[in-house]
Amino acid sequence: MDHSHHRRLQASEMSEATLRGATIYGADNQEIGKVSHLHGQGPSAQVIIDIGGFLGIGAKPVAVGMASLDFMRDENGHVHAVTLWTKHDLEQMPEHQHHH
Repeated sequence: MDHSHHRRLQASEMSEATLRGATIYGADNQEIGKVSHLHGQGPSAQVIIDIGGFLGIGAKPVAVGMASLDFMRDENGHVHAVTLWTKHDLEQMPEHQHHH
């Protein structure tokens, strides 16, 4: 997939409503996972990504900084992100614990 023509999201679009469900593509253009939810807002937010699994079953949530993800829209307007992480990198990260 060629992401060079995709439009980068504006800071005002970096909200959970916009980003939830966005597909994350790794360094090798492999689909890594999908955005589950955000902690915080804007550039300093933590993005919680569900890695692997199928329909949320067996998925492992990990938290990465917004700055390490490049969010954009494709030709059809679908939000997705590209990161320098690989799926293997994220699978090695500690599981994100939900704090209530």
